[in-house]
Amino acid sequence: MALTVGTTAPQFTTLDDQGNTVSLSDFAGKIVVLYFYPKDDTPGCTKQAQSFRDNYTTYQEKDMVVLGVSRDDQASHTKFKEKYGLPFTLLTDVDGAITQAYDVDGGGYAKRVTYIIDANGVISHVDAAVQTATHAEDVLASLG
Repeated sequence: MALTVGTTAPQFTTLDDQGNTVSLSDFAGKIVVLYFYPKDDTPGCTKQAQSFRDNYTTYQEKDMVVLGVSRDDQASHTKFKEKYGLPFTLLTDVDGAITQAYDVDGGGYAKRVTYIIDANGVISHVDAAVQTATHAEDVLASLG
């Protein structure tokens, strides 16, 4: 069961697709779209990533941060980003600590769940019924 609205988002520090250290606290004061997905370069995950890619300008205009998280390693994330021209950051969770903290561990992979974290670090929206092809638009619509 995913974390609920009103819960303080669990803090984390991990590596991104470029090998940089990234912490949730780096984005304090911003709205963060933290989306978990099972695996790089699989059909549903690719559609979901492309949805965010195709709507990324709108997210930037709203000063929102998009972070994708899976259990894949940095090399896999880098290849996935390059193959599909993804402009947002992908975070590694090889040991599953982040997926466990956010209660989306599917037993070796991340379940497809998206959290919207407000500027104060509190979960303001949870989407556990993701439609991969339209997910980025669905998230924007939920925010009004």
